[in-house]
Amino acid sequence: MGEQEIRSRLSSIQFAVGQAAQALSAERHLPGELRDYIQKLDRQSDRITEILALRDQARIVKLVQDMELLGARACRVCSSGLPLSGQMKSAVSRMHDELVAFKQHLH
Repeated sequence: MGEQEIRSRLSSIQFAVGQAAQALSAERHLPGELRDYIQKLDRQSDRITEILALRDQARIVKLVQDMELLGARACRVCSSGLPLSGQMKSAVSRMHDELVAFKQHLH
């Protein structure tokens, strides 16, 4: 995978995480667990630019793996039957899909 494709995919991940963070701020009655996962993902998303500048493939892989794990946990909370908005469920699902797709391309 070329550097430009990596940058593009990471930009898509940052956008998807941003959408989930926006949905988070619009929700009133979110489980603390889901709020925590999305906030952690948002903080990790902020590190993407820094890690890209280092051009350290191992750190990129580790960051994406960690983010995908948090995204999977967030998806599980969303599918647990809790009363969440469609926007929240959609944003978390889209974010996780981006992370999974990128993780698969890295391996």
